[in-house]
Amino acid sequence: MLDLDPVAGRSEQIARRFAAALEAGDVDAALAATSPDVVFHSPVVHRPYEGRDILGAILRAVVQTFEDFRYTAAYGADDGHVLAFAARVGDRALQGVDILHFGADGLIDSLAVMVRPYSAATALKERMADLLLQDDVRPH
Repeated sequence: MLDLDPVAGRSEQIARRFAAALEAGDVDAALAATSPDVVFHSPVVHRPYEGRDILGAILRAVVQTFEDFRYTAAYGADDGHVLAFAARVGDRALQGVDILHFGADGLIDSLAVMVRPYSAATALKERMADLLLQDDVRPH
């Protein structure tokens, strides 16, 4: 788990809760840190996904797809945080960042994900597409 300042501001506390929940595979706890109308920006789909329910389906697919998922660094400000992570998708090592933006209610209102290298992003896209099509999850 990330070593964030124990006397953190509200946005840092929310980022910490979100990170801890995803590392534990607890999607419901991660969703509790998001606004109901959260917007998710995928690393492989050009249109955003809108809403907590859709984000829940995406995060459940992520938990099934990523292996050895862990956050490795955090960078923050009052209105947002960047959480760096590492994982594997099959035999591909992957690095990425979650870019969190916080709304007036203090919850995450936007989550953008970026990943590298291309070969891992391609493997991620293929595995995630299969899982999301099963749940009929599509961007808006």
